[in-house]
Amino acid sequence: MDGFLDALLLDAGYNARLVAIGAGLLGLSAGAAGTFLFLRKRALVSDAVAHSTLPGIALAFIAMVALGGDGRWLPGLLIGSALSAWAGLLAVQAMTRRTRLSEDAAIGAVLSVFFGLGVVLLTVIQTMSAGRQAGLESFLLGSTAGMLYADAVTIAVGGALSVLAIWILRRPMTLVTFDAEYAAARGVNVPRVDLMIMGLVMAITVIGLKIVGLILIVAMLIIPPVTARFWTDRSGRVIWIAALVGGVSAYTGAALSAAAPALPTGPIIVLISAFLFALSLFFAPARGVAAALIARRRFQRRVHRRQGLLALARDEIIHDGLTLRVLQDEGLIRPDGVATEAGRAQAAKVARDEHRWAVAREVHQDSGLTGRYDGLTPIEEVFTPDEIEEFDRRIGGPVGVA
Repeated sequence: MDGFLDALLLDAGYNARLVAIGAGLLGLSAGAAGTFLFLRKRALVSDAVAHSTLPGIALAFIAMVALGGDGRWLPGLLIGSALSAWAGLLAVQAMTRRTRLSEDAAIGAVLSVFFGLGVVLLTVIQTMSAGRQAGLESFLLGSTAGMLYADAVTIAVGGALSVLAIWILRRPMTLVTFDAEYAAARGVNVPRVDLMIMGLVMAITVIGLKIVGLILIVAMLIIPPVTARFWTDRSGRVIWIAALVGGVSAYTGAALSAAAPALPTGPIIVLISAFLFALSLFFAPARGVAAALIARRRFQRRVHRRQGLLALARDEIIHDGLTLRVLQDEGLIRPDGVATEAGRAQAAKVARDEHRWAVAREVHQDSGLTGRYDGLTPIEEVFTPDEIEEFDRRIGGPVGVA
């Protein structure tokens, strides 16, 4: 526990500090950039981009070894993965635009072919004298163990630049993801903005390979915006809530991995993201499961209250136990089922509103009024006092229990 707190407070060593900061910046940028994919309904594209990086990593390693260099040099591996990811992205776009294949089919084809090619190349590398895969398997699930100072700096700088790019480009990207047709009408070059979004996603995918790995980086791009969506309906807020969720998950996961080196960094980060998603799924105030259950219960009580008051107005016996309990809780009936003074007044009001709505439909000759009337919304919230007075004049007198 002490080691975890030290890592959280950046007191676990210089390299651990850099890794935590780099992971936090990566999470910020991944959450924000993933929002644009999520809102654009192109989440699966990130999966194709991620899996397309593997052959690039392997080819970059082979090329650097052939040139007499160190095949483990991270910037070189990242450049190779970026070129390969770009090739995979272009392949998806070409197949989508020039064939009858849907985008998900093109993604499935590119993902499987590129990943299969990467696995074959890793097998070839294993037979080389340069190092039997040279630790390249860490790019599959991510690993910060043994990360060099230069590697940590590269990831931290890349994450910071990605966050800066998102901040600069956030307005046109938000406009395109929210309404591409409106953006085009405003003169925005939609294809170019789409290319910028995919470029950012590709950059974040490449930067995050060492920490999260190509298999799990998709979760860093998708889980934070999905989590953020539970908390707000405004696209601008979704971006920064997703960035916060991603940053907290990555920073906490990197700190936990530093405190317990046996724990893999990437899976820990994803599990923390999933935990925050689960909390939001159940407890978000507007869209969470708990809020939906509470809203449903309140709606049921309103329905039982109305039905009970109508029964009182018609002098009917109430048999439903929940209806009796709702009316008793509000002091509208006594335990013996007899209406109180307040209950009789409310019953008269509900019965009169039923007649008012009937008159309203006759007066306005508007079938749309039927859709607006749910039996629960007070009529005062739909019509003005003068209109309600006219309805009462047409009714001609009190209706229901006085």
